Amino acid sequence: MFAAVFFVGDAIADVLEGDVGPHLYFEMLVALALALGVGLGALALRQTLEEMKAQDVALASARGALGDVIAAQFTAWGLTPAERDVAFLALKGLDVAEIAELRGRAAGTVRAQLARIYAKAGVSGRAQFAAWFVEDLLGEGLETEPQHG
Repeated sequence: MFAAVFFVGDAIADVLEGDVGPHLYFEMLVALALALGVGLGALALRQTLEEMKAQDVALASARGALGDVIAAQFTAWGLTPAERDVAFLALKGLDVAEIAELRGRAAGTVRAQLARIYAKAGVSGRAQFAAWFVEDLLGEGLETEPQHG
């Protein structure tokens, strides 16, 4: 932007001095191109910021929606309030010892709760339990066969 201002100022000074020649038209063309570039850059920046804001809103909605889906599924499986707490912590990636410490329970109690949760969910362990929720996020049509190429 400073360059555009410089070229415009220089062109005005040349006109005031009566120095009108081909270089004046070139300076004016350069100033116009620079100003146009700054304007288009500002427009692109504005559009990018608006898109980022829309994506932030969509991401926040998706996070809330996922939480609602998880809570509804826990209800459908008939998890008790304690099992729901343990299941949420397991989905967040905490291990048995961390869950036990957070909940003030023995590790054996947490292991037993996880076993009941997995049984109610019809899965064999933590990986399948997490995958049950993640596979819906991945969408349909994912390739299951490796590409040979």
